[in-house]
Amino acid sequence: MATTLVILGATGDLTRRLLLPALYRLYTLDLLEPLEIVGYAMEDWSREQFIAHIKEGIPGLESHHDLKTWNEFSSHLEYRSGDLSPEKLKELGPLVPDNGIFYLALPPQLFGQAAEALGKAGLNDIQRGWRRLVIEKPFGWDLASAQVLREQIHREWDEEQVYRIDHFLGKETTQNLMVFRFANRFLEPIWNSAHIAQVQITYAETLGLEGRWRYYDAAGALRDMLQNHLMQLFTLTALEPLSVWSAEVLREHKVEVLRSVRPIPEGAVDRFAVRGQYTAGLIGGRAVPGYLQEPGIPPHSRTDTFAALKFYVDNWRWQGVPFYLRSGKRMAASYAEIAVQFRPVPGLPLGQRETPCNWLVFQIKPSEQMDLIVNAKRPGLGFEDRQVTLTTPYLQEGETEFSAYEQLLMDILEGDHAQFLRFDEVEWSWRILEPVLAAWKTGHPEPYEANSEGPAAQARLMEPGQSWRPLSGPK
Repeated sequence: MATTLVILGATGDLTRRLLLPALYRLYTLDLLEPLEIVGYAMEDWSREQFIAHIKEGIPGLESHHDLKTWNEFSSHLEYRSGDLSPEKLKELGPLVPDNGIFYLALPPQLFGQAAEALGKAGLNDIQRGWRRLVIEKPFGWDLASAQVLREQIHREWDEEQVYRIDHFLGKETTQNLMVFRFANRFLEPIWNSAHIAQVQITYAETLGLEGRWRYYDAAGALRDMLQNHLMQLFTLTALEPLSVWSAEVLREHKVEVLRSVRPIPEGAVDRFAVRGQYTAGLIGGRAVPGYLQEPGIPPHSRTDTFAALKFYVDNWRWQGVPFYLRSGKRMAASYAEIAVQFRPVPGLPLGQRETPCNWLVFQIKPSEQMDLIVNAKRPGLGFEDRQVTLTTPYLQEGETEFSAYEQLLMDILEGDHAQFLRFDEVEWSWRILEPVLAAWKTGHPEPYEANSEGPAAQARLMEPGQSWRPLSGPK
């Protein structure tokens, strides 16, 4: 049976910059099953205009061989213009004769409307083949809106047809976290509160708004990064071992982690959450404006461009271990990691000062690698110690790396839900953050200078003896 991918909002940046380049690369590697691709958007374009628009986003089409491959690939592209009315969407029916995927590359406020309209147009009908609906984050703006979105989607689509995509789950480092944890026997006995002191998950960017001010000023760092991307990294770090490899078992284990998070008391949000907003500074020697001076931003905006959270997971494995999550824009470095600190060794075995703690670090950017920070003897007389970092790059020589969207698009085509969010996972992540969202409706974020480590107030989240790792990577 033929498979057709319909991209709603196909003239937008997501399609041109990420989706079609990912599909084209899979095609060049001969990994893409026969697939027809239909772009659908409001713009009254011809098929030729759409193909030319997409071609501009494909890097490296210089050689004759590349152009030949592109021409073969683009022969599978179609374009139709129209709105989100069921009547207009029904015209797509003849283009989806068998299996169908409907990818909502649309503004988030249109997700519910589009899902309902597709169903009313009969495009969710499984009589002619399977039908799948793909939704980008954000999945709502708070708990109430997420529940409304669920109701809209489920009026026409079954949960098993829905693929809530978070591209962080397609990153190699994210998937390696699970393999490294569960495929190495030596880790399981120490992956608990008896041996682990804290976990830090950081995603720092030197970038500012990059033209996304309309979306970002409504969202902020907490909604844009922590509620979805970093929450995913958190659940994968904390989940229990799986009895079998199954999408439903994996997703159930992730929900169990979220259910176990200690509720943040409404009157004590400042002990568990910090927000900041960048001011003017120098990034790479170039002067950049503060957030309130960015084009389009209201002069009194309270939007957080930095957010940090502290969680406790109240179960047997993690009792008492703080999980720290933070993300910010215009930071001192473009750096991301999942860092696990182990407790110090008992006593002073060499009759000297207390030895520093070990760290296991899964670095996401600037490069994907694993670092184990250990103590070793310093060369010379005596038994002085020093810390050394054992590093291995994730990608080995001769191996092929795939982008997050390449990974996840293949999963959608294969019907694998493992790297996609179930609704109760979305609901619980919003439920955890409800007290923070309520508290941040008043007050203002703390200013922090561009090219800094973030607001000073983030230090108050740390337990005694703990501090944030610097944004320059393992030491």
